[in-house]
Amino acid sequence: MREAKMADSSANGLAFSPQTKARIAELLTRYPRKQGALIPVLWLAQEEFGWLKPAVLELVAAELQLSKASVLATAMFYTMLYKRPHGRFHVQICTNVACYLRGSDDLVATAVEVLGINPGETSEDGLFTLQQVQCLCACERAPTLQVNKTDYFDVTPNQFRALLEQLQTDGLRLGPSIGWPGADESTNPPDASTGTEASYA
Repeated sequence: MREAKMADSSANGLAFSPQTKARIAELLTRYPRKQGALIPVLWLAQEEFGWLKPAVLELVAAELQLSKASVLATAMFYTMLYKRPHGRFHVQICTNVACYLRGSDDLVATAVEVLGINPGETSEDGLFTLQQVQCLCACERAPTLQVNKTDYFDVTPNQFRALLEQLQTDGLRLGPSIGWPGADESTNPPDASTGTEASYA
């Protein structure tokens, strides 16, 4: 009864697009209980709204008829689910042992110099979020980094600098990600999120 009441009162002016609603409906056919679809639905919500602000979490809870507490607890556990606005380009640099020994600290320094932000920060224009991560599962091709869903291997500082400068140019054309002032939702999610890879070997 509590869940049904919550589902009726949690829209807060937000709604999933028809396309996302259709994707959620398809996802729900794969699980015997709606709870099982929570993480993929949170991922879809993040794709649509840019980050999981409280109103979006309430929308997910209503859609799946789950308590807001359970949805929030799941979102808080996973770092891949953003609880604050992220830049259009999410730059993750592996600094684990293999990448560190192959010069990942130089890549971090390059990013700090070019972007003007430190790891864990987002640029004021909403274009870049920079993070150090522990492993991108490509130790044999270190140093490795990822921009959105695109992996880059065997990267040198000069190659990384050129990549960041190209992304800056693209960012001026595309604008910030959803959730930032001036964002154009027609160009989201980011172009760099195609799930490809690039090697500089």
